[in-house]
Amino acid sequence: MLLEKITEAVEFLKKQGVESPTTGIVLGTGLGQMVNEISIEKKIDYSTIPHFPVSTVESHHGNLIYGSIGKEKIIAMQGRFHFYEGYSLAEVTFPIRVMKYLGIKRLLLSNAAGALNKEFRKGELMLLDDHINFLPDNPLRGKNHEELGPRFPDMNQPYSPELNEKLVLLAQKEGITLHKGTYVAVMGPNLETRAEYRMFNQFADAVGMSTVPEVIVANQMKLSCAAISVLTDECDPDNLVATSFEEILKVAAKAETKLTRLFTLLIQSF
Repeated sequence: MLLEKITEAVEFLKKQGVESPTTGIVLGTGLGQMVNEISIEKKIDYSTIPHFPVSTVESHHGNLIYGSIGKEKIIAMQGRFHFYEGYSLAEVTFPIRVMKYLGIKRLLLSNAAGALNKEFRKGELMLLDDHINFLPDNPLRGKNHEELGPRFPDMNQPYSPELNEKLVLLAQKEGITLHKGTYVAVMGPNLETRAEYRMFNQFADAVGMSTVPEVIVANQMKLSCAAISVLTDECDPDNLVATSFEEILKVAAKAETKLTRLFTLLIQSF
């Protein structure tokens, strides 16, 4: 059934003119403006694509963007899906499988996250070096389809060392602060308590509500991944300041220029 759904979505998109993209991009909360760097050929509403979920987060536009950056063909999700919206992780990651079957070779992801590491500041960026799945589900749970990948994919290096090295060098060249760290994914949608921040601080540098499911599926399907968090708030439990979704969006918008610059330069280097 899953394979049939993927095939239907792929055939629909090909009929819309989506042909052989090589890089997939997932734009997270408050981070949809990178589409301005894409020479857009097609903008397709999620609601029209067979079996696609529809984003319910107000800051997510809900469009699949197809076009190019330089010579690279791009397909970008302007808005992603989350477990807290009520979707299963299989549904959350369905677009990643569709993009893989359309032909992408690599996947770039972004998210808004809270800074657990006390050396990090809101408005800065963090390159994901590793992650911890604290979500109460796994996108690979259920019947496995060998055509999509192995039942037990190795997660020794979920993020591509080659892509990460390129991003580090680009950040240095551009004078952009790019921390490196471990991201922990939680269910949400509430922000964490002081006690939860203390616990997560023992083993992670940033906390968010996305990205990990997509990366698990990408690794199963042998897609190289890189992911960057925009740090939108500082999660020091001893000096915690109340924040809001609106404030998170404001910080993300200010930092988005740096994220867009790094991803655009990376894509231009392929």
